[in-house]
Amino acid sequence: MREESLNSELQEKDVTLNEEQITVQSENDATETIAETSTEAEVVTKESLIAAATALAEKPAEEIGRDEVARLRQQFNAIRKEELDAEKAAFIEKGNEEAAFAALPDEAEDKFKEILNTIKEKKAEFIAAKEAEQQKNAERKTTIIDEIIALSADTDNVNRQFPRFKELQQEYKSVGDVSPTVASDLWKKYQDAIERFYDQLKVNKDLRDYDFKKNLEIKQLLCNEAEKLADEEDIITAFKRLQELHDKWRETGPVAKEIREEIWARFKDASVVINKKYQAFFEERKAREQENEAAKTALCERIEAIDLESLNSYAAWDEMTKTIIAAQEDWKKLGFASKKMNNALFARFRETCDKFFEKKAEYFKNMKDELANNLEKKIALCEKAEALKDSTEWKKTTDQLIALQKEWKTIGSVAKKHSDNVWKRFLAACDYFFEQKKKATTGTRQIEHANLKQKREIINQLEAINDETPRDEAIKTVKSLMAKWQETGHVPYKEKDKIYEAYRKKINELYDRLDMKEVKSNLANFENSINEIGNDENKLYRERERLLRNYEQKRNELNTYQNNLGFFNSKSKSGDSMLRDLERKIQRIKDDLSMLEKKIEVIDSKL
Repeated sequence: MREESLNSELQEKDVTLNEEQITVQSENDATETIAETSTEAEVVTKESLIAAATALAEKPAEEIGRDEVARLRQQFNAIRKEELDAEKAAFIEKGNEEAAFAALPDEAEDKFKEILNTIKEKKAEFIAAKEAEQQKNAERKTTIIDEIIALSADTDNVNRQFPRFKELQQEYKSVGDVSPTVASDLWKKYQDAIERFYDQLKVNKDLRDYDFKKNLEIKQLLCNEAEKLADEEDIITAFKRLQELHDKWRETGPVAKEIREEIWARFKDASVVINKKYQAFFEERKAREQENEAAKTALCERIEAIDLESLNSYAAWDEMTKTIIAAQEDWKKLGFASKKMNNALFARFRETCDKFFEKKAEYFKNMKDELANNLEKKIALCEKAEALKDSTEWKKTTDQLIALQKEWKTIGSVAKKHSDNVWKRFLAACDYFFEQKKKATTGTRQIEHANLKQKREIINQLEAINDETPRDEAIKTVKSLMAKWQETGHVPYKEKDKIYEAYRKKINELYDRLDMKEVKSNLANFENSINEIGNDENKLYRERERLLRNYEQKRNELNTYQNNLGFFNSKSKSGDSMLRDLERKIQRIKDDLSMLEKKIEVIDSKL
């Protein structure tokens, strides 16, 4: 009975295994996902790279990644190139010809290359052994296929041969991997041999049905596992697991012909879901890398556009330093670009930053020397002024002090901690002399009282201008009286502030009433103040020095705003508003500088 049942099941020959000939994207062809670790903030040295290469060489050959070796070689070559560039620059700087340069031997480089050769030999031995093993496995599988084909030809002993057939199937599955170049052909030959055994030798139907049932159960489990992978968050893990499921599917025998296409379609549909996600993952990562590359390129261009030659003050360098540091912080927030561009972009960005800080250090060093030199010059002028302050040769000494004051203006600034002290020292010597001169030359009191009377009359005439006075006539009268005021000489010192305050108050009132320009009013008031000072050259010089300091401060402030404007990018309403506000500030500073220039011109006309 057992033999009859077996012979009955061997009647069916239409068993095909086309579903086993599946095509799944090879994991070896997929882009490897490597968890990139930022090394931009780490200090990499030749010694650390040699240590890393040594540790890598001690690993088993199968654990040594080609990308890791390439990364170490790239980093070591970059450091060595910087050293060679520095040696060549020093060689040329000594007056040598560039063509005559020859690099000095480097023991670290020789050691590093020796370690890499060790790794290369180790990998070569591993690959050779693996290829030999694969060749041996291919030969063994070919032998098994040939034996199955031989069993298929022995139709008279089918019952006796069936157990051996199952042993050969199991043995085939247990044989290790073969070369990918022959794997597909071997698998097709194996399937053809299996199908020939089942189809041609009329395997016992009960045994075949039992085999189909077990295979169906296995493939249903594989389908379930493949469908669950759609919920796996880590698409890389899901894809690798799918490859394992496909390997098991290939190892599993056929199912009944009537459900063969159905079960294969279910497994294939689940595979398509994972493959699409896997493809989308790499496309998305590539898009992110392109965005990061564009952003990093823009950062490089932004700091490369900085005109270092225009930075001519401490404030400008400090302000630009904030911009560079902000750019470095923005760089840290960006992800990786493609492997090909990431290292090149970082080297470009770091080179520009290094150049900036080198130039900054050079500027600060030069400025320190210049400030020290200016301090020595100003101290020398202080000593000359102090030597003249007790002189009674009023005319001669006045000319000498004025000459010293003019010379003082030609000397640049000094360090802030010395600036006030040296200026006060120089000013004290000048003030002392001019106060003594003033006391010795006082004799104009009667004239001052006459001037006081005339200025009061001017104020009375200004007060006579009322709302009934035509505007054009009123403006003309105001300007005439202002000119008359400026022509009038000094008044007694005790009355000076009081009479000027009354005059200024009335002028401001008329300017508001007659809608005269504020800038002209401001300049007119300043001219009046200068006229009040009269020919006191010491006070005029002191006022001019104050205006020059204010002018220099405003000019530095303007440079800072203009530099910031060059880096500003408006892409929103709020950004556009900030841009307009910045432009208004720049225009306001320019107006202030123009007014300061006019005021300095007024003083210069008196000196």
